[in-house]
Amino acid sequence: MTTIATRLQAIKSRIAEAARNAGRQPEDILLLAASKTNPPEKVREAWEAGQTVFGENYLQEGLIKIRALADLPIEWHFIGPIQSNKTTPIAENFLWVHSVDREKIAVRLSNARPESLPPLQVCVQVNVSGEVTKSGVAPEQAAELAAFVSQLPRLKLRGLMAVPELTSATALQREQFEIMRKIFEQLKKDGFDIDTLSMGMSEDMDIAIAEGATIVRIGTAIFGPRRYAIPEELAPRQ
Repeated sequence: MTTIATRLQAIKSRIAEAARNAGRQPEDILLLAASKTNPPEKVREAWEAGQTVFGENYLQEGLIKIRALADLPIEWHFIGPIQSNKTTPIAENFLWVHSVDREKIAVRLSNARPESLPPLQVCVQVNVSGEVTKSGVAPEQAAELAAFVSQLPRLKLRGLMAVPELTSATALQREQFEIMRKIFEQLKKDGFDIDTLSMGMSEDMDIAIAEGATIVRIGTAIFGPRRYAIPEELAPRQ
């Protein structure tokens, strides 16, 4: 097998083990390959190894890959911070958006989603760690934004997304994932029709799965270490 195929198989085995340890079914957890900074050739290699769902953090980079891989029925998710002037191409080219963090962005995505496409599947991003460098609403504001999103005509609210603090402190990791699970469960009790908790990456996916993640976003463990930054990472948030 190729290196990417080998890594994919290892990740799938890790997901299955983490699910079993948590008393869950492995098929209830979706593996999303976070492909930022990796060229279309590597995405194609992952596709040929059986991976069908990919997430991009930066619009221009993502559009290059979407066009280069148009022959493949890839399910594209946008998982990065959203600048308001980029909502239209995001709404036109992605099936999912995980990073809706304010009403302005939600409205622009809804208005830009073509009628010819199914509703855009979206998650509300929660800044569960409170880090000033991260996007997302505060945990106590998640329900308000979720209610707003759920009323927009071209969006389908699916759940919540978070990027918890990257730390070696297992207790802190679990605490933040637990907060997300409790918000998610409370929204469901309050009548929200949601099924998605997008959290967990290469370093912390096992704990995320134990706390109820339904989508894990894995990049490094599939494609290897990032090799360079791209200009969009330096762009200010609008």
